[in-house]
Amino acid sequence: MAEQQNQNQKAAGKEPDLHQLLKVRREKLAELQAEGKDPFRITSYDVTVHSTDVKEQYGEYEGKEVSIAGRMMSKRVMGKASFCDVQDLKGHIQCYVSRDDLGEDAYKDFKKLDIGDLIGVKGIVFTTKMGEISIHAHSVTLLSKSLQVLPEKYHGLTNTDLRYRQRYTDLIMNEDVRKTFVMRSHIISSIRRYLDGLGFLEVETPMLVANAGGAAARPFETHYNALDEDVKLRISLELYLKRLIVGGMERVYEIGRVFRNEGLDTRHNPEFTLMELYQAYTDYKGMMDLTENMFRHVANEVCGTTLIPYADAEIDLGKPFARIPMIEAIKQYTGIDFDEIKTTEEAKKLADEKGVAYEKRHVRGDIINLFFEEFVEENLIQPTFIMDYPVEVSPLTKRKPDKPELVERFELFIYGREMCNAYSELNDPVDQRERFKAQEAALAAGDEEANTTDEDFMNALEIGMPPTGGIGYGIDRLVMLLTNSPAIRDVLLFPTMKSLDSKKGDPEQAKASREVSEGALSAPAAASSVPVPSVHLDLSKVKVEPLFEEYVDFETFAKSDFRVVKVEACEAVHKSKKLLKFILNDGTDRKRTILSGIHEYYEPEMLVGKTCVAITNLPTRMMMGIPSEGMLISAVYEYDGHEGLNLLMLDDEIPAGAKLY
Repeated sequence: MAEQQNQNQKAAGKEPDLHQLLKVRREKLAELQAEGKDPFRITSYDVTVHSTDVKEQYGEYEGKEVSIAGRMMSKRVMGKASFCDVQDLKGHIQCYVSRDDLGEDAYKDFKKLDIGDLIGVKGIVFTTKMGEISIHAHSVTLLSKSLQVLPEKYHGLTNTDLRYRQRYTDLIMNEDVRKTFVMRSHIISSIRRYLDGLGFLEVETPMLVANAGGAAARPFETHYNALDEDVKLRISLELYLKRLIVGGMERVYEIGRVFRNEGLDTRHNPEFTLMELYQAYTDYKGMMDLTENMFRHVANEVCGTTLIPYADAEIDLGKPFARIPMIEAIKQYTGIDFDEIKTTEEAKKLADEKGVAYEKRHVRGDIINLFFEEFVEENLIQPTFIMDYPVEVSPLTKRKPDKPELVERFELFIYGREMCNAYSELNDPVDQRERFKAQEAALAAGDEEANTTDEDFMNALEIGMPPTGGIGYGIDRLVMLLTNSPAIRDVLLFPTMKSLDSKKGDPEQAKASREVSEGALSAPAAASSVPVPSVHLDLSKVKVEPLFEEYVDFETFAKSDFRVVKVEACEAVHKSKKLLKFILNDGTDRKRTILSGIHEYYEPEMLVGKTCVAITNLPTRMMMGIPSEGMLISAVYEYDGHEGLNLLMLDDEIPAGAKLY
């Protein structure tokens, strides 16, 4: 009856009453429980095969009985016979269900099932007259009742923010998402097999540490009650793995979570999976060979090829990776030879001329690195090892014997992104202590990402560490590459998200957010355009700036060109906590770049595809070395003593380039 009402409502152009649909599902459950058919009392079900196995090995299963289980994604009732589609881990398969096979009562129960219910089906494998491999059911068992309504199947779940927050629904509705995470698991397994085959030992090291070192990052801090001590979450695996090299474990690796108290963007999440390995009696050149071979091996094993499509490029992991010193790479792309720039003063003067932003504490080596980031990184599309970094940006790396101002370090870049970081590890305890002193000076000067001296690690080095090569790379970025995923959140099952409730712990706020979320997710016709739950402000706490008393004449106002723009891409600006970089369609045949300091209020992924307003005839100004061609319009106010901000967003039906009057 409810389904018929739903159909009648759609035919009449009306949206079904969500609350009524949810009520009906709960009534169905209560009826089942009253009849002694409570699905939640079922503890197991004998599954003999998955859907895709039946299809791929049809010759083996044709005419034989199988048992599958999964979520019912569609149902077509046609009198005495029906069809339904069952989705499991590997895919989906059609099931033919008839009254004659199930019996009168069981068939009535089947017709009462809802989309989203978890069912078990036993039956014979056959092919329909239309040529579709199916299962002719002789029993259907309700294994779990779905009390929510899934998004409408043709639109799926497309709202990016909601997909990340409710990954379970995303996995149900989006087959490509399931494939991505199955592939992620295979990638990690392939890495393990490769390293195990080379004699490496997988180990585990502490996550809670007194001294978070091994990388340039700000740690998360917490308090260990039992010991009454402040501790940190690790930012790297490096220092403990090196202790194991000192202890004689010549080849070790760890794949584990690390935590960095930094911003979120398409390439960064505050917790992510890192792989680090260390090998005694080799150097960074040995690490280059290992890295190149590992990437090639994993691509072949998981993807079946070394030609990897990514965004608008085809990445060739089969060819030898390019190997270029950093100073040579800068010279190649800018014509500037830093071998001829000997002092910090000269380097800063050059930076001023080229619009490269730096801090007062920076010295020549830092400036070299900034030039590389500004002018070179984005050009490195095919796999490229950038070698021989300045010592100032590499506190744990061995110096080059012939150029002590440089270190034996490389980073692997693919599609303009750092994929891997590796060293000839510093094993000189005297030099290491001096490097730690320099890091502590940088910390005192305001660098929150600088290391502090780890005395226990220093003691280990003084006992003696052999010449060692080490590599660290983010598993997530490798998965992004091999699955052609544009953002790190696409390869994290549960990415870090800002809370929907502005006042944590407020039950009314939580209730409001929950209702909006449930309504948006469940409404079948609206599932493709789910809004982010709104925050209900206490208007008594809102303070706005007083209105201007001075009038502006119409001619002056008309000089400001307000245009509707579409956000085609958005990402955090490197080394900036506030700035987001927007690539905008302003209705012309070129893309417009605008930087806006709103990262505190929005994550980049939330804004892609939005329709906004920009002033397009402002003079271009440089921000973090990037030209910003206008200004996006936001609404700013004071709320409860803090600044509030909302980016002005318009109806998506308004075309890019429309002028505001």
